[in-house]
Amino acid sequence: MERNLRKNFLDAIYGNPVDRVHALSVTQTGTVELMDITGAAWPEAHSNPEKMAALALAGHEVANLEAIRYPYCLTVLAEIMGCDVRMGTKDIQPSVLSHPFSKGPENLNVPEKLLEKGRIPAVLKATEILVDRTGKGTQSEIPLIAGMEGPLTVFTHITEVKNCLIWALKKPDCFNTFMETCTELCIEYANSLFDHGADALSMPDGGLVGSRMMPPSVLEDSIKPFYKCLCKKVNGPLILHICGDVGNSLGSLSECGFEAISIEEKVSMEAAKEAIGNRARLIGNISPSKTLLFGTPEAVKAEAKQCLSAGVDILAPGCGIAPRTPLANIRALVEARDEWYEEKD
Repeated sequence: MERNLRKNFLDAIYGNPVDRVHALSVTQTGTVELMDITGAAWPEAHSNPEKMAALALAGHEVANLEAIRYPYCLTVLAEIMGCDVRMGTKDIQPSVLSHPFSKGPENLNVPEKLLEKGRIPAVLKATEILVDRTGKGTQSEIPLIAGMEGPLTVFTHITEVKNCLIWALKKPDCFNTFMETCTELCIEYANSLFDHGADALSMPDGGLVGSRMMPPSVLEDSIKPFYKCLCKKVNGPLILHICGDVGNSLGSLSECGFEAISIEEKVSMEAAKEAIGNRARLIGNISPSKTLLFGTPEAVKAEAKQCLSAGVDILAPGCGIAPRTPLANIRALVEARDEWYEEKD
């Protein structure tokens, strides 16, 4: 009987029993090989909904990943908030060039008619295209995972990291003003993605939380309350992706209401499972650089099987897939999962 990947994925995200662990990516999946196969390449695929959808679909149809993840950058909301963005090249993601609120929160607000601004219409249109092409409502339906910046990422983009850190330590009221507006921005965009057909949202955020620069008290007092608000007001499952070694923060992050937390390979899967208990599902954490980019399919399989044996809830790369990652290495994710179950039997 054909597996319903969408149902299996949602069961996994909500902590329900599944027949086998999903193998997918909750972070970016656009690679040069997939661009060449589809004819949908960066930077056009960042703003052209047809190309965005075609490249995303290839992650499943060509690379065999068990979900479709799009778009491919973390600059959509930053651009709308006034940041200048360099759109990158075929193998370089877009990046933020300017920080319009580096002096403070004066004139800071969520733009009116937000959903008509910048590249948001393209992402929403790509969502609709993918809904039409992925068997929604049939046994063969594929889950759609939309990616978006989290509030802390938007905050650091529009102000610059150093200012964010200074205000966190010396001007908590200013810090909270930014977090409030950025959270409102994310809630409106997130709910629109769900309205257009996304099944889950992946929110890379809080790289500062995974660094040694952010004191734990800032997470508790000035980030966690806004994460809780975000989770309460967003109308669908949220996946928080955190870069860095967040082992000491996972317990606190798991109390915010995220359905799942995606972690890097720097974090021990066993320790992470112990830290979060059953409050959230764990996703990860195959090295995207050492193993997926520079390793072999055999190395990918070995690391994937270690993750599965450690109890990961969804098998995935520990961060975004590098554009030059070999297709064979990505395909090895699902192959490793299948082999692991065969070896168990």
